[in-house]
Amino acid sequence: MTIDFPEPTRIPVNGVELEVFEAGRQNAGNPIVLCHGWPEHAFSWRHQMPALAAAGYHVIVPNQRGYGNSSRPAEVTDYDIAHLSGDLVALLDHYGYEDGTFVGHDWGAFVVWGLTLLHPNRVSGVVALSVPYQERGELPWIEFMEAVLGADFYFVHFNRQPGVADAVFGENTFQFLRNLYRKNVPLAEPQPGNALINLARAESPLGEPVMSDSELGVFVSAFESTGFTGGINWYRNLDRNWRLLAEVDPIIRQPALMIYGDRDTVARAERLAEFVPNVEVVNLDCGHWIQQEKPEETSRAILTWLDQRDSA
Repeated sequence: MTIDFPEPTRIPVNGVELEVFEAGRQNAGNPIVLCHGWPEHAFSWRHQMPALAAAGYHVIVPNQRGYGNSSRPAEVTDYDIAHLSGDLVALLDHYGYEDGTFVGHDWGAFVVWGLTLLHPNRVSGVVALSVPYQERGELPWIEFMEAVLGADFYFVHFNRQPGVADAVFGENTFQFLRNLYRKNVPLAEPQPGNALINLARAESPLGEPVMSDSELGVFVSAFESTGFTGGINWYRNLDRNWRLLAEVDPIIRQPALMIYGDRDTVARAERLAEFVPNVEVVNLDCGHWIQQEKPEETSRAILTWLDQRDSA
């Protein structure tokens, strides 16, 4: 690890072990849990950890199951929203916290929204980056995406052709992550096939790098060790998650902050306030990798919202 990133602890939770990084342990009693996305790592929060600790928070940053040196169960169903949210509940239990503020980027945001639906009494506030609350429509999510976006859309491809993308990413780990972690990427006509597989095979990256070579090296080293299947298995549970969330109250009642990147390709939620009535929305001039592209602005947005929430 570089950039003064803390040493991890392995913590047993919910039948697995999570590799957990902390800052601000002296601020016990004021927890905030930061949840990474795909294909990411706890290291993606390196800029926010010291800022939040300095502001008085006990910052808890797990590599979630399937990532880093955390457990990587073999069964696909071990990566559904019940298991992923159960890990976070057990992490609170480990530290003796009744509840906490949860921050998630990308898939981490989906998990934090799901955690709040399934365990509302354990969540005091929600911060989501990039991925807004996902409405549970009439069709299971993958079935809907297949009908609208086609078989090559990566969510669909991961489910319908298991193992194919995993192998391509694993064979081209450095190239894939180098090509993926870019900003200011020029718009281009879609090419045939799975866009992420095409990206992994592309010899030259587009746009500008999001991070330094040494920072990228942390991600590359992690995925060279683990492969990509654990993280991709999260996608393979989307329709299972759709079923698991069928009976829960769909309204998020906790205070929430939604941070969008103006140049992110992830769709915004037109009816966000209907499902998350206590939400504040912040827009930053960046792409998908929000907390790494705009670290200071992201930290400032989160801290401003926390201050307003706590003083209300």
